[in-house]
Amino acid sequence: MSEIDLYCERTTSAFWAEPINALSNLAFVAAGVWGVREVRRHGAGTFAEVLAWWVVAIGVGSTLFHTYANELTKWADVLPIAGFTLAYTLMNLRRFLAMSWQKAAPVFVAFYAAAGLVTYLVPDWLRIATNGSTGYLPPFMALLFFGALVLAGGSRAGWYNLVAASIFAISVTFRAIDLKVCDAFPLGTHFLWHSLNGLMLAVLLAAAARYGAPRPLALKIRPPERLSPAV
Repeated sequence: MSEIDLYCERTTSAFWAEPINALSNLAFVAAGVWGVREVRRHGAGTFAEVLAWWVVAIGVGSTLFHTYANELTKWADVLPIAGFTLAYTLMNLRRFLAMSWQKAAPVFVAFYAAAGLVTYLVPDWLRIATNGSTGYLPPFMALLFFGALVLAGGSRAGWYNLVAASIFAISVTFRAIDLKVCDAFPLGTHFLWHSLNGLMLAVLLAAAARYGAPRPLALKIRPPERLSPAV
């Protein structure tokens, strides 16, 4: 239950010390609810709808952290984001690229092993200078890599990944500079990280709704048997 103070807006340990950061999480809730509607409208299936509700969970977890800012609620903030990142990678591999589990699994493991290694090798000075924002390298790399891969595979869903990566690059910049602008702008810029990420996740849910439906299994139709010639 140790208290955490990571953002410019928080100046005390009070529950409502980050009102703008907390309220800006409504961007996630709005994106998730909109995503649920779009998924149902397009008939994209259970997996896509779970992703949409997952975005709502991200908003709830982040709100907990920006109200009760401690080591426990930090995990309510971190774990839904990490889980969504992994789940959306499976959406890219299984639905947008139509890979079998046998093909998708090694790609999934190899990518996150590489992304984890890159993140681990980031020097401490850069991690500190960006207020820990380098920890978001794996999802950013996933959007770029799988966006390009899906696009090369012929699905327009790849563009949505790349647009999301562009939005994410801007939002993570606002997260990184939050503490550096306190003197000039006491409110900070973390609320822009939330707002832009809500937009970014809405873009990803749009792709899931439009291109994430399960592909029907091809029906195997046996050719008609040839009649043996009359004797």
